[in-house]
Amino acid sequence: MITIESHRVGLQQGSMVLFSDYQDGGAMWTGDGPRELRKLVEFPTAFRETPMVHVALSMWDIDQKHNGRMDISAEMVTSEGFVVVFRTWGDSRVARVRADWLAIGAVGHDDDWDIQ
Repeated sequence: MITIESHRVGLQQGSMVLFSDYQDGGAMWTGDGPRELRKLVEFPTAFRETPMVHVALSMWDIDQKHNGRMDISAEMVTSEGFVVVFRTWGDSRVARVRADWLAIGAVGHDDDWDIQ
């Protein structure tokens, strides 16, 4: 559990197409075995502390003749951003993927004191 020690909680969200490999014969569409893609997300406004980040597939286009094996997660989360990680394996053929994300955490305010 993350405990937010602030009465100011911020929410930021976004959506991004991670790839469209069917258009250019990319590895997710033509490859075989373990494949991974990483994309950096920078928050428009930094949080005070490391937020909680949720990532989900919001659109996927996969080949019907093969098993749809997909894994998506957020890694390297900081107050400034995080990395979306998409993985597939085996003979899965993934044409394109869109990911949506939501970050929840403490935010600062102009009236906050920074006593060191």
